Amino acid sequence: MPEQQRSLTAELQELFLVALGAVPGALLRWQVALHGSDHHLLVNVLGAALLGLLAGLPAAPRRQLLIGIGFCGSLTTFSSWMLEAMQLISAGKILEASGLICLTLGLGLGAAALGLWVGQRVRRPTPPRSEP
Repeated sequence: MPEQQRSLTAELQELFLVALGAVPGALLRWQVALHGSDHHLLVNVLGAALLGLLAGLPAAPRRQLLIGIGFCGSLTTFSSWMLEAMQLISAGKILEASGLICLTLGLGLGAAALGLWVGQRVRRPTPPRSEP
């Protein structure tokens, strides 16, 4: 029984970290949505950059739960992005929908790559140069 109790306690701690990160992520997404029509693009690119940064840093399960799953999970929005693309397609705006998809994918991949690069530099700073 003690093993099950420890497992339940660990799961509750993990759930708490996810929830703790989700609240500010959702609030930021809501605030961004209030101030612009292109909020899906902004929050998805921001989330991709942050997830890339986390991937470049040393593994830290609690940080991943809090920021990666909690914060970024509630900040970013795949389903709303796809709904927006489908609404454009339904309105006959195929080119605009294609542009939205390509732009979001391109910027998202670029942001994730940049975040990964920064995370790797933070983890392993370049050694100082010795001057002659």
